Amino acid sequence: MSPKELSRLEVIQRVKEKRLKQSEAAGKLGVSIRQVKRLLRAYREKGAVGLVSKRRGKPSNYQLAESVKRKVLDLLVGKYRGFGPTLACEKLVEVEGLKISDESVRQLMMAEGLWKPKRARKLEVH
Repeated sequence: MSPKELSRLEVIQRVKEKRLKQSEAAGKLGVSIRQVKRLLRAYREKGAVGLVSKRRGKPSNYQLAESVKRKVLDLLVGKYRGFGPTLACEKLVEVEGLKISDESVRQLMMAEGLWKPKRARKLEVH
């Protein structure tokens, strides 16, 4: 269990033993009272395992499909070599019909070594 989950376990145990109110536990954990009730039910049914994240070890729902990544990288290396992330993204949408965010394009380009992020200029204070 992660440290966050251990602290969550401690708080839920105190709620179960009625040493802490659900509303106080919600404030400490930064969740709603309803979520505290769900956590308490999971703790009663499955014990400490019920409080462990069910998403652990699973890929994000928002990650790009491997086929899309490969297609975009092939285009960036070939047809759009030398383009910046924003222009490359615009061309991918206009010409290729691939709807992908400019930040995703930038991340792919940096991972492939096609783009180096520039350091932000230091602001002058007058």
